[in-house]
Amino acid sequence: MKVNIHEAAAHLSKLINRVSSGEEIIIARAGTPVARLVPIPNRLTNRIPDTAKGKITVHEDFIAPLPDDIIDSFYK
Repeated sequence: MKVNIHEAAAHLSKLINRVSSGEEIIIARAGTPVARLVPIPNRLTNRIPDTAKGKITVHEDFIAPLPDDIIDSFYK
């Protein structure tokens, strides 16, 4: 769907309702497209425990203190 800026401003709530149901809306100035309203993808997903099992390795000295030169670099 393509609408001009004036129409988009006057009917923004209706356009957002259409976009939220998956429609894409092009906003034009003098017939030239200048913007696009698109739905934001739902990125919330349920985490599934243990899906990274065997893909991550934690080194045995992971919790060992850092060397002094590295600690000193944080204070420079």
